[in-house]
Amino acid sequence: MKVLVTGATGYIGKRLIPLLINEGHDVVCAARDPMRTDPHYADEEHIEVIEADFLKPETLKNIPGDIDIAFYLIHSMSNSSNDFKALEEECAVNFKAQLEQTAVKQVIYLSGITNDDKISKHLSSRKLVEDTLQSDHYALTVFKAGIIVGSGSSSFEIIRDLVEKLPVMIAPRWLNTRTQPIAVRDVLAYLKGAVGNEDVYNNSYDIFGPEVMTYKDMLLQFARKRGLKRYILTVPIMTPRLSSYWLYFVTSTSYKLARSLVDSMNIEIIGKPSDINTILGVNPISYDEAVERAFIKIEQNEIISSWKDSFVSGRLEHKAYKYVNVPTYGCFSDSKARPIQSETQVMNKIWSIGGENGWYYGTFLWRLRGKLDKLFGGIGLRRGRTNPDKLEVGDALDFWRVIFADKEKKKLLLYAEMKLPGEAWLEFKIENHTLHQTATFRPKGIAGRLYWYLVTPFHWFVFNGMINKLAKG
Repeated sequence: MKVLVTGATGYIGKRLIPLLINEGHDVVCAARDPMRTDPHYADEEHIEVIEADFLKPETLKNIPGDIDIAFYLIHSMSNSSNDFKALEEECAVNFKAQLEQTAVKQVIYLSGITNDDKISKHLSSRKLVEDTLQSDHYALTVFKAGIIVGSGSSSFEIIRDLVEKLPVMIAPRWLNTRTQPIAVRDVLAYLKGAVGNEDVYNNSYDIFGPEVMTYKDMLLQFARKRGLKRYILTVPIMTPRLSSYWLYFVTSTSYKLARSLVDSMNIEIIGKPSDINTILGVNPISYDEAVERAFIKIEQNEIISSWKDSFVSGRLEHKAYKYVNVPTYGCFSDSKARPIQSETQVMNKIWSIGGENGWYYGTFLWRLRGKLDKLFGGIGLRRGRTNPDKLEVGDALDFWRVIFADKEKKKLLLYAEMKLPGEAWLEFKIENHTLHQTATFRPKGIAGRLYWYLVTPFHWFVFNGMINKLAKG
């Protein structure tokens, strides 16, 4: 079958595509920014990548007319827009209008469990999307999940941060809210099994793990799994805003994602039983096993996707290619060059920069800059990197975003997502056995210029030391 996957660069989309290929399907990957899709897709004969922005109907003409199945995996946890719900609905309306001009037989939508009378802003939005996607032209299959547990998922990473950093937690009372976590492998099993399965046409199913747990239970069980002794005291005085700041400062999450999560965590998310496990032959694993499997992937450096690579984790909200051409007019720059012996060794070292490997020189200054960024509402250094030695366009890299990464062209370009009075780029490039390292800053107003002059001495120290370390390979 020919299967359209929207949200192809998202947490679920990245993991679903290989499974569909293994099932023998031809996959059309729809992304707002095709540069952010896996570069290996270009070599795969059963994958086609198209540009499709569902807020721009003119781009949807790129969707082939002969698709059989379509996955709607377009979600956002951003609170940055006041008309968030309207934008979500607009995406769904545009998707439906375009799909009704194709031969599609089934649309599969991954939503959230919405059984409580009181639901959060984001779950309400997802219910609206479900209603909008209903059509006489195709069958709609809806899967509703709660907390998804897997390597790189936002819930997993937040729980990991809290447990590993805080021996004693004074936490908000919503930690006593009940939920039913589900392993990401089971979510993918449901999605994959539904493709072309007429038994699930025009039906909606809650999907969930075998245990009803509170968030406190999840934290303590995670701690036991990691061999850690943790104590949690819940207090009733934390407002949603204070709770959001608590998550923001302790974990690697962005503030806007923290607000969205707090909004949802105040509400009980318990699924309604159905016969879907029998229909698709899925036997959901326990939370304990889901955590164990996640750490196996982490230890083997096999994290396929991470929420941190989503644009919601930083300040960049546009297509990556818009920042590929580094400006020169009205900009400050710090350029350095060093001769090198082994281009391969230097490239490998560049591709391993950041995260646990650090920035090779002036580590304390990088950490200080990260702490200051976090203090002023930025993302800090806590995002790290998804893989220790691989980089792709769109990846998060501490407080940078990968804009261009091509080992054959021997070039890596990063765009700064820390709080700045302007915009900043950091480029590494190798030409004729010479490493070129260039930091570019486009200031915004007087504050931007003052900032550059203030940090210039630190830049000289850090960037000079960094290129010397890199050049040694």
